[in-house]
Amino acid sequence: MERPSWAPQGIDISVPSVSRMYDFYLGGSHNFEVDREAARKAMEFMPGLPKVMQANRAFMRRAVDYATTQGVNQFLDIGSGIPTFGNVHEVAQAADPEARIAYVDHDSVAVAHSQAVLQGNERAVIAAADLRKPQDILGNPEVNALLDLDKPVALLLVAVLHFVEDADDPYAAVAELRDALAPGSLLLLTHASYEGIPLIQEEAGRTVGVYRTIRNPLIMRSRAEIGRFFEGFEMVDPGLVPMPEWRPESAEALAQEDMFTYAGFAGVGRKA
Repeated sequence: MERPSWAPQGIDISVPSVSRMYDFYLGGSHNFEVDREAARKAMEFMPGLPKVMQANRAFMRRAVDYATTQGVNQFLDIGSGIPTFGNVHEVAQAADPEARIAYVDHDSVAVAHSQAVLQGNERAVIAAADLRKPQDILGNPEVNALLDLDKPVALLLVAVLHFVEDADDPYAAVAELRDALAPGSLLLLTHASYEGIPLIQEEAGRTVGVYRTIRNPLIMRSRAEIGRFFEGFEMVDPGLVPMPEWRPESAEALAQEDMFTYAGFAGVGRKA
């Protein structure tokens, strides 16, 4: 297999990556055939997966816009993946040119490509770190050089927590990040769930099985379990809702949503 120029040395390009599969679902070009094969296999059981990913990105853009209207111009995006059009820094800096964005990912391809995309942008950085080790993020020199954690920050955990197993205690990781944030900070979150998927759970479970096969277990949590991540935050209206229902651009846009986009929940919380 020929290694593209954008693929860093040292990574195994024969193993699927959830970041690159996500890029494929969104129509990106930074993925390999092994990623596309795994994604297509998952789509055999859940053909609406690209629509789910698009709904994630659409929520992210609406929530980032909301954060800027609240005067928050610092963003910490953990599990940021491979940048595609309309990413956090583009949305935030279009609303506020002074906005600062720190991306964090543990996928070396995502980090390398982000470095290329962000080159020349002095108000955006990418750091290599893992959500499961919050202190590595909070102590990262690039993050600390850009963000002032004594002032409000928008913490983005978009489509990432469902890849953290219970054994790794994702609730403790989110709580540690929350405790490091200043009052007025926001948590912007989406999470996959069986609730709302227009398939019987057994059928949807076959998609989950594909991710388990590639050693990236997809943990489907209930709305109540997802709500626990917001402990210590006050929910912003309309609360924890299916992704399309979080402040849709219009009633017409909501009416046209694909039913697969209801395969997860989204919410924004504010730290008092």
